[in-house]
Amino acid sequence: MLKSTASAAAVLACMMSLSIGGCGGSSGGGSAVVVTPPRTDPPTPAGPTVLASGLQIPWSVAFYGSTPLVSERGTARIQAVDSNGALTTIATIAGVNGTGEGGLLGIAVRDTFLYAYFSAGAENRIARYPLSGSGSATRLGAAQALLGGIPSGSNHNGGRIAFGPDGMLYAATGDAGSASRSQNLDSLGGKILRMTADGRVPSDNPFPGSYVYSYGHRNVQGLAWAADGSMYASEFGQNTWDELNQIKPGANYGWPDVEGKAGNSKYTDPLQQWATADASPSGIAISGANLYIANLRGERLRKVPLAATGTATEFYVREYGRLRDVVAAPGGRLYLLTNNTDGRGTPKSGDDRLLSLPLP
Repeated sequence: MLKSTASAAAVLACMMSLSIGGCGGSSGGGSAVVVTPPRTDPPTPAGPTVLASGLQIPWSVAFYGSTPLVSERGTARIQAVDSNGALTTIATIAGVNGTGEGGLLGIAVRDTFLYAYFSAGAENRIARYPLSGSGSATRLGAAQALLGGIPSGSNHNGGRIAFGPDGMLYAATGDAGSASRSQNLDSLGGKILRMTADGRVPSDNPFPGSYVYSYGHRNVQGLAWAADGSMYASEFGQNTWDELNQIKPGANYGWPDVEGKAGNSKYTDPLQQWATADASPSGIAISGANLYIANLRGERLRKVPLAATGTATEFYVREYGRLRDVVAAPGGRLYLLTNNTDGRGTPKSGDDRLLSLPLP
């Protein structure tokens, strides 16, 4: 029995060998069997996984604790996403009345409040709502108005809101189709605004008594901050250049006099620009040493190293359609929001979706 087992082992070794001089006999001068181990390639990083599907024109993602909350532009709903992907409507924002690109746009969470930017007929507004409960049982309390009078239109409504490392609320507004607003410091259109968490003008804003933090914008769509406090924004151009900008207080970014890099000291040039067909940069997020940009018309995720902001790498080109938002998520991942049900995309089965992906 032992001899039979040894023989079987020898045959197996012979079959596994990729480089032998021969399968020797039982003793003596036969060639040694050399077994070459199978090649092991490094694992390929996992691709995106679907966290939730069936969203209707989703626009923004924010976290309340570990629960993702998603705004829907047309329905004015706030959807909570639970761990198995189920959607629960925790609120429908009253007073939302938008056409075209208007509606319920950006949301943010700070402490026990949800902040929302939305179209309300002739104006865009910012309000906050007390939060209670948790997970799919989260509920919103009565609205507290923070700011109105932001110009609205069928397009160029801006809409992204986010809290900076200074604890202030920043809001991106568009020119609402009237380009002259962007250079007018008396207008809230075409700006990045800065306010306290309860809607007051901070005393250290660059223009005394004004919410305006930067101006000369056409339609800012993404806001994010690096670990050193540097602020970045993505912006839709018109027909030529979309932009990634570093935002400085009081700076003029040129619209409508300039689109893209001007090389004029009067204006602040973008860090990087792309042809509009390849970009339409929307939400942005920073994780580690990289900035990530969700692109609508360009249908891709871009990674921009903070140490080399004139460069970029592209991922998932044309794989998931229009991408509206990207956020840094728990566990060192990114959440990516598709936007194919907005009338400009081609919806696939399950759209729109919230995706989870490893950092590329």
